Amino acid sequence: MANTLDVYGKGTTVWFPDEHEGWKSAHLVSKEETGDNVKLTFLSENGKEIVIATTIDKLQKSNYAELPPLRNPPLLEASDDLTSLSYLNEPAVLHTIKTRYLQHNIYTYSGIVLIAANPFSPVSLYSQDIINAYSGKRRGELEPHVFAIAEDAYRCMLREKNNQTIVVSGESGAGKTASAKFIMRYFASVDDKEKPLNTKKANANSGMSEVEEQIMATNPIMESFGNAKTTRNDNSSRFGKYLEIQFDKEQNIIGAKIRTYLLERSRLVYQPENERNYHIFYQLCAGAPPSERKSLELDEDYRKFYYLRQGGVGTIPGVNDAQEFELTRKALSTIGIEIQVQWHIFRICAALLHIGNIIVTSTRSGSVISETDPSLITATKLLGIDLSNFRQWIVKKRIVVGREKIESNLDVANATVVRDSVAKYIYANLFDWLVSVTNESLSGEEITRNTQNFIGVLDIYGFEHFKKNSFEQFCINYANEKLQQQFNQHVFKLEQEEYVREKINWTFIDFSDNQPCIDLIEGKLGILSILDEESRRPGSTDETWCNKLYDNFNKPEYKQFFKKPRFSNVAFTISHYAHDVTYEVENFLEKNKDTVPEEHLTLLRNTEFEFLDEVLNKVPPAASPTTKSDSKRASMSVKKPTLGSIFKVSLINLMETINSTNVHYIRCIKPNEVKIAWVFEPQMVLGQLRACGVLETIRISCAGYPSRWTFDEFVQRYYMLVRSTHWSPDSKKLCTIILDASIKLPDKYQIGITKIFFRAGMLAYLEKLRLDRLNDCVTLMQKNMLRHMYQKRYAIIKTSTVKVQNLIRSRQAKRKLKHLRENKAAVSIQKYWRGYIQRKKYTRAKKSISKLQIVARSVVARNKFQILRRNAAAIKIQSVYRGWLARREYKKTLKLIVFMQSCLRRRLARAELKKLKIEARSVTHFQEKSFKLEKMIVELTQNFERETQENKALKVKITTLEGQIKSWVERFGILETESKRIKNETKTSTVSLDEFNSMFKEKEILETRYRSSLESIKKQDTEIQNLISEVSKKDDEISRLRASAAKWKGAEDPANVLQLKQEIINLKEQLTKTMSGASNAAPPPTHRPENGYLTTAGQATLKPPAQKRKPRRHSSVESWGPNEVVKRKPKTSIDLVMAEAKSKPGVIRPASASYAQMNIPRIRAHGGRILPGVDEPEEEIMKILEDDEALDEEVINRLIKDLKIPLPSLQNPPSAKEILFPSRLICLLAKQMWKFGFIKESERLFANVMKTIQEHVMEFEGDDAVLPGAFWLSNVHELLSFSNSAEKDMLRGVNPAADSSGKNFEWRDYERLVSIVKHDLESLEYNIYHTWMKELKKRLYKMVIPAVIESQSLPGFITNESNRFIAKFITGPTAPAFSMDDLLNFLNKVWKAMKSYYVEMSVMQQVITELLKLVGVTSFNELLMRRNFCSWKRAMQIQYNMTRIEEWCKSHEMPEGTLQLEHLMQATKLLQLKKATLGDIEIIYDVCWLLTPTQIQKLISHYFVADYENPISPEILKAVASRVSASNNKSDSLLLDTTPLEDSGPFEVPLPREVHPPENYVPSWLNLIHIKRLGSLAV
Repeated sequence: MANTLDVYGKGTTVWFPDEHEGWKSAHLVSKEETGDNVKLTFLSENGKEIVIATTIDKLQKSNYAELPPLRNPPLLEASDDLTSLSYLNEPAVLHTIKTRYLQHNIYTYSGIVLIAANPFSPVSLYSQDIINAYSGKRRGELEPHVFAIAEDAYRCMLREKNNQTIVVSGESGAGKTASAKFIMRYFASVDDKEKPLNTKKANANSGMSEVEEQIMATNPIMESFGNAKTTRNDNSSRFGKYLEIQFDKEQNIIGAKIRTYLLERSRLVYQPENERNYHIFYQLCAGAPPSERKSLELDEDYRKFYYLRQGGVGTIPGVNDAQEFELTRKALSTIGIEIQVQWHIFRICAALLHIGNIIVTSTRSGSVISETDPSLITATKLLGIDLSNFRQWIVKKRIVVGREKIESNLDVANATVVRDSVAKYIYANLFDWLVSVTNESLSGEEITRNTQNFIGVLDIYGFEHFKKNSFEQFCINYANEKLQQQFNQHVFKLEQEEYVREKINWTFIDFSDNQPCIDLIEGKLGILSILDEESRRPGSTDETWCNKLYDNFNKPEYKQFFKKPRFSNVAFTISHYAHDVTYEVENFLEKNKDTVPEEHLTLLRNTEFEFLDEVLNKVPPAASPTTKSDSKRASMSVKKPTLGSIFKVSLINLMETINSTNVHYIRCIKPNEVKIAWVFEPQMVLGQLRACGVLETIRISCAGYPSRWTFDEFVQRYYMLVRSTHWSPDSKKLCTIILDASIKLPDKYQIGITKIFFRAGMLAYLEKLRLDRLNDCVTLMQKNMLRHMYQKRYAIIKTSTVKVQNLIRSRQAKRKLKHLRENKAAVSIQKYWRGYIQRKKYTRAKKSISKLQIVARSVVARNKFQILRRNAAAIKIQSVYRGWLARREYKKTLKLIVFMQSCLRRRLARAELKKLKIEARSVTHFQEKSFKLEKMIVELTQNFERETQENKALKVKITTLEGQIKSWVERFGILETESKRIKNETKTSTVSLDEFNSMFKEKEILETRYRSSLESIKKQDTEIQNLISEVSKKDDEISRLRASAAKWKGAEDPANVLQLKQEIINLKEQLTKTMSGASNAAPPPTHRPENGYLTTAGQATLKPPAQKRKPRRHSSVESWGPNEVVKRKPKTSIDLVMAEAKSKPGVIRPASASYAQMNIPRIRAHGGRILPGVDEPEEEIMKILEDDEALDEEVINRLIKDLKIPLPSLQNPPSAKEILFPSRLICLLAKQMWKFGFIKESERLFANVMKTIQEHVMEFEGDDAVLPGAFWLSNVHELLSFSNSAEKDMLRGVNPAADSSGKNFEWRDYERLVSIVKHDLESLEYNIYHTWMKELKKRLYKMVIPAVIESQSLPGFITNESNRFIAKFITGPTAPAFSMDDLLNFLNKVWKAMKSYYVEMSVMQQVITELLKLVGVTSFNELLMRRNFCSWKRAMQIQYNMTRIEEWCKSHEMPEGTLQLEHLMQATKLLQLKKATLGDIEIIYDVCWLLTPTQIQKLISHYFVADYENPISPEILKAVASRVSASNNKSDSLLLDTTPLEDSGPFEVPLPREVHPPENYVPSWLNLIHIKRLGSLAV
């Protein structure tokens, strides 16, 4: 580079000053260099030509200051950090802020400063989701934001263990108060992700602790009593505030402390036009209840009070004062001020309004106030002071001269001043009291001792310059001078520290120090000292003080900062760092004194209103500087400090506090004067940038090395400036090679330890070299590409020519071949035609001869047939006649024999009848009939049971056949469809003959199958009809048997058969039980559950028990062994039943195959007696149930805590009994407890089980929680289904203890227990679901961003904005912590666990949908917040990752899960769509219909433009931003609503499962002795 002039090439854009826009852009159209002369011609945007003619010597002497500032390339004009601009100058800064503001980006970094432009419109940038997004992020990682500054301050406090201060400054209306509130809200509501445990106790509604809510409550209080509407701001702070947010050792907020500065007291008694008094007075008038309003004598119309109507404005658009009053009262209650004290505060406020309405009238000698003035009476009554004394000392004053006291009258003007001074004095003390009480509530002694660090937020007025500037503007600008000095020193200190840290050669940077201006104001003989002196001197006036200033500062050393106006003797001008300000001296002395007559002070001290006395006597700490009292005159009070001295001391203390902390800066900018949304006035903003010190910061940076790049960043950007042979992993060495080859002047850069420092403009020069190099490379690529294209075109033409030649030659050969084929075909036709004629003649002759032969042979055959027919007829007649004769003889003989037999049998029957009539009258016969009746009843009972089982078997068979029919019908439909399809295909002639023949054969096969299917369907229908008729016959037979059994009733013999009567009654009872048992819905006893299905008991063999129980003492029936059935004759029907049960093993129900021990069916005799030989398990069951400790050990410890959960598998899934055995065993245990009356014990069991399961599930975290959560969620639902089944049985009146002889069964306790258990199990399932989902979401949350956003698995589109192509030579590839495979494996693991553990499908859908919602929302919000990921290549990678998730959802039958990813999918489409014209933007809005205008605007403004892409034009960005302004939709939010990880939404409990019979499966490795024994006995 020969000189800086080389940068100005043709087409270079520059800036020229403009009166309205500040700066106008122009581009260089010609450049002429003739010797030492230089002529540059520029063309501005409006077509105006600007010529600069100069010489190189002049340019070098002025350091090229005559040249216009250069404009940055379009790619950098919307940069979020001003220090990253290639050209860092005033127009570049202004244009960047303007561009970003018109794109609705209100925040911009300028080094360590955050520039915040007031949007004058609600923006969706401060939601809780945005707060969470900035939590834990480094500054610069996300878009500029006030939350980023707050987070940076918080992290600095954690790392460096020192205090922090955030200085928020700007002029009125720039948004200082709002920014300070957002900072406080961030600290109060942010969740520190780096802290292992969150120890603060958060409110369930707000998410804040009590202290944090109190801190936030200070905002509405301070705004109500210290803010007012001005022409520049509807909520202007009329005081300065420094809020210390205090943290303990665990970095939790424990308290806060407020310091205020210079409350604008004069606003209470005077408001300029279109301005309001403090908000609290309007709120009190609008929001006070009628009773309180009457007692305070207030009115809803603010215009009835003089202090409120002077500005002419009483309302603020969009603000409801009544609602604000309620918020203020709520805030006062939050900080601990009781309701009664609040109304004392409002009483004082009402009294001040009445003081303003006191009318002072003029008289000849002075002024007077009427004794009947209603405002005077009300004010004194509310304040509790004497009316006459108050009235007297408003219009009179007392002067003490020596020992004499002289009273004099005051005129109306002075009396009004006294009246207003009393009101200002009371209100100022009330404001200080509020601050003091707030500090006591938020920061007591204990909190101060526990405070480790604090973060201070300084919300202070900005530099003010009005047409008329008075004492308030003087103090404000004095404070800004001090803050600007501290800011400059801080920036300079940071610059020098970095130079020293990097060990580069540097010289002292000179910057404009405003210390002389500060000395002029606060020095020993400064303006404030002279003001205090004149304020205490009797007879001094504002004019005498001003003349004294002229005399004292009319010296050469003050000429630069103090000036006397030309046309005024009552004003003076001070040259501040931002602007020259002229101050009018009127009322300077009075405002500085801020005195109240001693008589009024005495009157107020003697008030009867105790609260007012407390307010006046409560002096805030450090309110006034300490003064030495004269020991000789102890009776005299200490001199009262002036307002200026108080402000000076408080400002010095503030600067000491700031200098002892690490400072962060926020500069608020007011973009226009009329407060219109998204309107930018460049001249106004430019003045604020100068006033807030941003341009001074840039000037300091430009004086040194403003551009700094790390070695890796520099190499990644400019590696192409040298050949690839120089590329090496040593970044510093490669940087040196690049710089030596590119920059010839060594003073233009410095190489430090980790960075390279460049002078201003050097980056632009390097960018020019880089662009030239890229253009050369592109030209070379184009040349090679064109050569390749033309070579390819030539090869195509050559190939085409050869093909044409081949085509022509082939056509000629085909024509010759056709001629030869035609000749051969003609010869063949003649040959076949002649052969056909000869064959035809031969065939005709052959047919004639054959016909003659047929006729002759037929005549001979007919003659033979007639002869044979006659012979056969004669033989048939003979055989029939002979048979008739033989049959007639046989019938005659048979009739005679039958007659003889019947006569003999009649004689024998009559003899037997006489014998039977004699026997029928005997007792023995009656007993035999009774025995036959009993046997018949037993047979009927067994037949009934057998018929019932056969009926059920037939119904099952009918169901099976119906299923087969359905399958046949479906197959028939498929075959018919296939047949139709084949028929349609056969109609077309597109297939060859062979294919047609094969298809025709297939058609015949299919038709054969079709016919066989129809036949089989007809057979099945016939079989079904037969079965149905058979079932109906069985039903008829059962009803017939029942009717016949009812007819059997034996005759009663009262003398001989009393015992038989009793047995018949018992048998009837047993029959009734049998019939009722068969009619119930319980499963039949001849079936048992195994593997979830029912199998007949006849397939198992019954073995007798190894050890028989001893018969009970009261048993009187003999024992029946398995082999004694055939030896003994049954004595009664009971014996017969037992014998048949022994002889038919298929009737007895065996125990489950899970146990080796079998059970004999329990049979009870009348009266509860147990038959001998039958095992009774009830006593053993009750003993097991009474052993609480053993059962608790097995259920709680072994079955729940120490249980080894089966591993899930989809290839070989475990059976239901292998998964649900814990819950089914618990159900079995509970059922036995209910059966034997252990109601309270079962309640304790369920309580322990539910508590243990919940605690056990909560023990697992991360990946370890996947399997236990799904396993126990399924088992708990099984328990819930059991409780629902028990509840249904209870509602039907089924008594679980109806068939047992245990404890007394309490039905009410049972009802209460079932309802409680059901409710508790529902709660347990809800808790397990949410606990499990919390762990799943925590684990998934760590994977989402690395896997979905950062991972790049699509080859060919891999990009990395921080590490370019050269990065592989420097740092090597870096992979994200998680990939998409990890995320999909996690989803597979969750799915497999739920599927294998039989979790309901509805629950699986809830789980997967919630997890995918977390993926979609988190990924979308992260994409919105991270600008470096908003590129089309990255969008393709994200879309590919989303496609993999969609494929996963479809393969797992969860297509609705993809709906949760729709926002992210549309965002990726937006990034890939074209954005060159307004039509493209319309297409984007149509395609991305789900995204809000704010989200679309954010994505487009964040779009990362690659080097080979054209930047998005500013017109496009403005059009997109205008859509956001025009939408006015409250739901138009930036980020999607995120649910906390602890909240998984509502849980829909699935429907109860079908409850199976008690399962007795227990894994062999589980040592559950008692439960196993209980299962064997219960089954």
